[in-house]
Amino acid sequence: MNPTMFPWMIAVPLGVSPFVYLVGRLGSHKAELEGRSIPVRLLALLTLLMTWVLFFMSWQEFSSGNAKLLFNLDSIWLHADGLSFLLAAMVLGLGTFVVLFSGPYIANEVGEEKYYAMLLAIVGIMIGLGCANDLFNLWMWFEAMAVSSYLLVAFYRERPASLEAGMKYLVQSATGSVLVLLGIALVLGSAGTLDMDKIRLAISASSVSPMELSLAGALFVIGFGVKVAFVPLHTWLPDAHSQAPSGISAMLSGVVIEAGLVAMLRALSTLGGFAVSWGTLLLAFGALNMFFGNLMALRQPQIKRMLAFSSLSHIGYILIGLGIALTNGNPAGAQGAAFHLFNHMVMKGLAFLAVGAFMFAILDKQGIHRPLEIKDLAGGARKYPLAALALSISLLALGGLPPLSGFMSKWQIFVAGFQGSNGWLMGLVIFAALNSVLSLAYYAPVVNMLYRNKMTEVVERGAPIPVAMSIPLAIFALAIVAFGLWPSLMNWLTEPAAQAFLVMFGK
Repeated sequence: MNPTMFPWMIAVPLGVSPFVYLVGRLGSHKAELEGRSIPVRLLALLTLLMTWVLFFMSWQEFSSGNAKLLFNLDSIWLHADGLSFLLAAMVLGLGTFVVLFSGPYIANEVGEEKYYAMLLAIVGIMIGLGCANDLFNLWMWFEAMAVSSYLLVAFYRERPASLEAGMKYLVQSATGSVLVLLGIALVLGSAGTLDMDKIRLAISASSVSPMELSLAGALFVIGFGVKVAFVPLHTWLPDAHSQAPSGISAMLSGVVIEAGLVAMLRALSTLGGFAVSWGTLLLAFGALNMFFGNLMALRQPQIKRMLAFSSLSHIGYILIGLGIALTNGNPAGAQGAAFHLFNHMVMKGLAFLAVGAFMFAILDKQGIHRPLEIKDLAGGARKYPLAALALSISLLALGGLPPLSGFMSKWQIFVAGFQGSNGWLMGLVIFAALNSVLSLAYYAPVVNMLYRNKMTEVVERGAPIPVAMSIPLAIFALAIVAFGLWPSLMNWLTEPAAQAFLVMFGK
C-alpha cells in the first residue's frame, strides 16, 4: 500500500469543495436554483464517503506497524499518528451526519452551495491540522479553520444577531492567531527551525533561554485558548453556537474546539522540559472551565446557549484527563481524555442536531425565526418521540449518568486521578465529580420539559421531522448507549491517541 495515502484524506474534501460551489451556482432561473439542492448535497455526501474509504486505508497502513506516517511536499511536512486519526474520525463522523441532517434543514436557503462547500473545506482543513508537523503550517491550518468556520457561523447573513456573532468570533479568532504567530516567531528565533521534531532536538541539545520558551508557551495557550474556549477567552462561544445553523453548532462544539485543543497540544509539546508545568496549567484551566461553564449554563433559558456553556464544562474534563497524564505520567488519564473527546463529539453533536430538528419542525416551518427556549419543548415527546428520546439520551449522557458513554469516559478520567495517590489530584477528581452532579441541574429540567403531558402551542402546530434528519439522531443515540455498555469498542482509537499524546510530551 502506498504509505502516503493519508494526505488524500485532506486533499479530497478540499479539492471537491469548489466543485460543490460551482454545481450549486449552475442555472439562473428560480426552478434551476431550487433544483441544485439535491446534486449539491449528494456530491458533498459522496465526497465524505470517499474520504471514509481513504481513512480506513490509511488506518490499515498505520496499524500495520508504522508508528508514524510521513509525507513531505517541499517545505510542508505532514505526519499521521494516533491523535491525528482520532481527530480525523471525529471530523468525518460528525461531518457526514451533519451533511445528511442539513439536507432538509438548509434546503433552498440562500447560499446553500456555500454551506456545503465550506463544510467540506473545514473537514479537510481540520484533518490537515491534526497532521501538521511544523509550527507554521500548523498555524496556517488553524487560521484556515477560523476563516471557514466564521463563514458558517454567519451563514444567516440577513439576521443582525448572526452577523454580530460571526464578527465577534472572527475578531477574537484573529487576535488569537496573531498571538500564536508571535509565539512561533519566538520559537524560530530560539531553535532556528519550525519543524516540530527538530525543535525538540534543538531545545534538548542547546541552552535555549527558558524565559523565551515560557513566553512562547504562554502565547500558545492564550492564542489557541481562544478557539478551545478557555475561560475567560470563551466569550465568542455562546453567541456563535446559538446563531449558527444547528449543524454548524454541532461542528463548532463537537470538533472545532477539539481541533483547537489538538493544535495547542502540538505546539506546547515542542517546547520540551515543561510537561509537568503544562499539566498543572491544564488542570487549572480544566477546573475553571468546568465550574464556570456549569454556573453559566444554569441560568440560560435558550437551549442552544445552555448547550454552548456546557461545552466549557466538558472541555474541562478533557483538560483534567490530559493534566493527570502529564503530571503523573499515567496513560489512563490520556486515554480517558481521548475517550471523552470522542464522546463529547457524539453527545454534543446529537444534542445540537436534536435541538435543530425541533427548531426546524416547530419554529422554522411556521416561519418563526427566533431562538428555541427550553419552555418551547414542553410536551415535545408526545409529538416527536424519536427527537425527544435522542435529546434526552444526549443530555443524560452529558450529565454523566450510567450506563451511557459520558459516564464511562468521565469514570476513566476519575480512576486515573486516584491511581497516583496524589492528594490534591484526588481532591480535584472529587471536585470534577461534584460538577458532573451539578450539571444535572440544567440537563434534567429539559428532559422533564420534553415529557410533560401538555404540549405548547408551537409543538401542537409543528411539522413532521424529515427522515434525513431523524437518521443521524437514531444512530448517535445508539452509539451513546453502545459506547457506554462496551467502552472497549473505542480502544482502537483512544489507545493510539493516548500513546501519541504521551510521546509528544516525552512521557
